[in-house]
Amino acid sequence: MGVGAKVAIFSFNGSKIVTTSGGGMLASDDKELIDHARKISQQAKEDFPHYEHTEIGYNYRMSNILAAIGRGQLKVLDELVKRIREIFEYYKQTLGDVPGIEFMPEAPYCRSNRWLTVILITPEKFGVDRETVRLALEEENIESRPVWKPMHLQPVFNPQITQINANFKNKKRYPCRVVGGEVAEDLFNRGLCLPSGTAMTEDDLDRVVSVISSFNK
Repeated sequence: MGVGAKVAIFSFNGSKIVTTSGGGMLASDDKELIDHARKISQQAKEDFPHYEHTEIGYNYRMSNILAAIGRGQLKVLDELVKRIREIFEYYKQTLGDVPGIEFMPEAPYCRSNRWLTVILITPEKFGVDRETVRLALEEENIESRPVWKPMHLQPVFNPQITQINANFKNKKRYPCRVVGGEVAEDLFNRGLCLPSGTAMTEDDLDRVVSVISSFNK
């Protein structure tokens, strides 16, 4: 992952396969870039016995304890990826033939870690929309979420949105230039992130599948 890029960014948020509960990592072959990143992540303190700053820095350091947790998980990373790929395959085998449900195919040039299983629901074929399914899962105390909302649809990046909650009327806007966007909007409208944690049992998966399948009888 990240091969060929100037810099790669990894998230260690709680939902990730390898997690330290939060934080992340930069990876790069550019030593100068990494050295500078380390500096500004440690308050950009200059090499003086007192605190001296010539640029703005941040306190983004990961503690030794959290780093140790992450390093420990690296030892079982292959097992975690194997399990989460099994979870994806289970969903695909049980729901893949249901009209109106699609799964993300695996690109021929890579092997996906299948971090999160996402389905696309086409209401005209499936019978109900994504939100109806999400609420049905919620009724059974099963958490699922829509796919991430595109940046160009976020109010903070779109000053032309007229119906904004009163609490945000005086907030500053940061307009962004949009090229295309239709694919991202479609994924947001139809996409549903299913529970995909590596600790899930077959019974857990069956509960999710049962709720979704109930709409297609």
